[in-house]
Amino acid sequence: MKPTKLAVAGLALALLGLPESPAFAKLKVVTTLQDLASLADLVGGDRVETLALVKGYQDPHFVDAKPSFILKLSRADALIVAGLELEIGYLPPLLDQSRNAKIHPGSPGYLDASTGCEILNRPTQQVTRAFGDVHPYGNPHYWTDPENGRIIARSIAAKLAELDPSGREAYAANLAAFEGRLTEKEKEWAGKMAPYAATKIVTFHDSWPNFARRYGLIIAGHVEPKPGIPPSPTHTLEIINLIMTEKIRLILVEPYFDLKTPKFIAEKTGATVLSFYPSVGGLPEIKDYFALFDYDIDAFVSAMKGKP
Repeated sequence: MKPTKLAVAGLALALLGLPESPAFAKLKVVTTLQDLASLADLVGGDRVETLALVKGYQDPHFVDAKPSFILKLSRADALIVAGLELEIGYLPPLLDQSRNAKIHPGSPGYLDASTGCEILNRPTQQVTRAFGDVHPYGNPHYWTDPENGRIIARSIAAKLAELDPSGREAYAANLAAFEGRLTEKEKEWAGKMAPYAATKIVTFHDSWPNFARRYGLIIAGHVEPKPGIPPSPTHTLEIINLIMTEKIRLILVEPYFDLKTPKFIAEKTGATVLSFYPSVGGLPEIKDYFALFDYDIDAFVSAMKGKP
């Protein structure tokens, strides 16, 4: 019996050593933030396919609920969110319309990445709109501490193994590799930041309490009078006086905020405005969770040394 053309073609491919298609279906993991997608990629490896709804250069507090998000959510095997109501303004109606019960809160495919992380700035009194855009369960920018990144990665590994038991060993190996690399990078980052412990800074938004705590920085004030509230002339003058009195050298500004007021403050005080990126994807070169800290820490050190 002569071999079929299909069989011959298959044999040829095998002899060429071309990769075979995986014997498993990749888990479709949707995340709200690129940071979470990066961690899912690092832990999931080739067993997952990730997609982030919010780009790293976008303000995660104000996201347009695009119809395309519904389709992505409808096809997801897992959904990873930042939690702490960061996504409250857009995600709930999208989840309802996706009709994908397995990724709703409380379902097997849902993961709140904040669980187990160190959450700062938890309000001690009832929160109202008078406080601005204050989150009632604490500051949601917790991934800016790499130790919280370690906790998130562990949670992701456990969730993926739950959804895909046959990949348990792969997820465990990927997690171990991630943690080993993170431990080494944390030593490097801590060494670079050590000379600047107790340095006072001003930030535009309250995005950095976890980062500041990790590296011993003191956030003396914010350009926003309250979270999500545009700077007023009175508050701007207060920040100018603060910077001059405390001899503060840096104003950190997230990529999605208007630079007009920070630059005005800098002109009046001599401080440096430093674009600081809270998320993976904020710039093309910030490709993953490690690159996020590499970029921000190197930028901070350069600015403190007076280098462009």
